[in-house]
Amino acid sequence: MTTALDALKQTGTVVVSDSGDFESIDVYKPQDATTNPSLILAAANKPAYKRLIDAAIEYGKQKGGSIEEQTNAAMDRLLVEFGKEILKIIPGRVSTEVDARLSFDKEATKAKAKELIALYESLGIKRERILIKIASTWEGIQAARELERDDGIHCNLTLLFGFAQAVACAEAGVTLISPFVGRILDWYKKNKPGPKYEGDEDPGVQSVKKIFNYYKQHHYKTIVMGASFRNIGEIKALAGVDFLTISPTLLEELKNDTSPVLKKLDSNAAAQSQPIPKVSYINNEPEFRWALCEDEMANDKLHEGIRKFAQDGETLKKLLREKLQA
Repeated sequence: MTTALDALKQTGTVVVSDSGDFESIDVYKPQDATTNPSLILAAANKPAYKRLIDAAIEYGKQKGGSIEEQTNAAMDRLLVEFGKEILKIIPGRVSTEVDARLSFDKEATKAKAKELIALYESLGIKRERILIKIASTWEGIQAARELERDDGIHCNLTLLFGFAQAVACAEAGVTLISPFVGRILDWYKKNKPGPKYEGDEDPGVQSVKKIFNYYKQHHYKTIVMGASFRNIGEIKALAGVDFLTISPTLLEELKNDTSPVLKKLDSNAAAQSQPIPKVSYINNEPEFRWALCEDEMANDKLHEGIRKFAQDGETLKKLLREKLQA
């Protein structure tokens, strides 16, 4: 019997594992993998990953400087250590996230991206296999635009909830975007309860479909990778989209499911569907900020997501700081 996971891959969607726990990744044969501070934090507490933390601590000590400088160096090395191990398992690319606290600082984001790429290259890993993950703020999108154009550093723009963010990312020429699905559903259930919000009626699913159709209609090459799922119904409703990044729990559900998966999104069909007028934000900061401000859900979830990633990043740094001082 064909599993739903195999059927999903057969629709043309590239399956990506959303996990820092690389010991669980190989089972599902994804092409790529994504990580973030929350996923790395969850994995870092497992005994199996102690050697990666030890390597990061050793690196931090070698770098020297203040305890804070050592902690930051150890943090970067830990992210890269996880990425390196994941790349041994997958044939494609791994996404490594820039510190969420830099989400409103274009130059600091660019500097951190270059540091992470240099660290990967020092370990013999080519930049072509790395996606630098940056929050889809105005500053993040502008940083990604310059990194892609001037440095050949490929970017994954994350925490993307609103259409204006998606438009600006495409105009910036970023390699890939991660429009979130489940967190949009969470917001609607909390703030506008009532409808069932299932399948094609799920507002997160609708958001990704609109972005996908817009990109295909206007011939943008940026990859659309749906992210943040609450159930496999959301995943099946987006079958045929470029990429989907899926947690091991939901990958396991798909692997154990034999019900059919129909292709729901298609580039050719998107081009023929209801035209979405072309708009532009990339060179108009006031318009971008206003569009984001007007989209209450996107504004709420972007900033909430940045806070959460920053908090988990700080918890991870605290763990490293304590080990450096031990």
